Amino acid sequence: MEDIFFTKNVSSAISVAKVIGAICHELRSKNIEVHLFSPPQIKQAVTGMGKADKNQVQQMVKILLGMNSVPKPDHAADALADCITYAVFSQTYSRIGVKGN
Repeated sequence: MEDIFFTKNVSSAISVAKVIGAICHELRSKNIEVHLFSPPQIKQAVTGMGKADKNQVQQMVKILLGMNSVPKPDHAADALADCITYAVFSQTYSRIGVKGN
């Protein structure tokens, strides 16, 4: 799951943080692992550049998953990018013998 990241709008960040916290609590109460990745980590894992723009991430999701077009709506591409990031980190952690975050 994408972790909260904000630079300007603190009030909207607080609302998003509450939702992320509630989701994490519920999933963990059901013994479901939760992994949080920052936007730069997701961009790095998907495109190779931590400062990639949204379009670059969407295009790489399309390419990496062999899709004919960019997933719509934008949130779908974001969710798929999160999944790709989890796969990348899991594979790396497995190779070096470390349990994930």
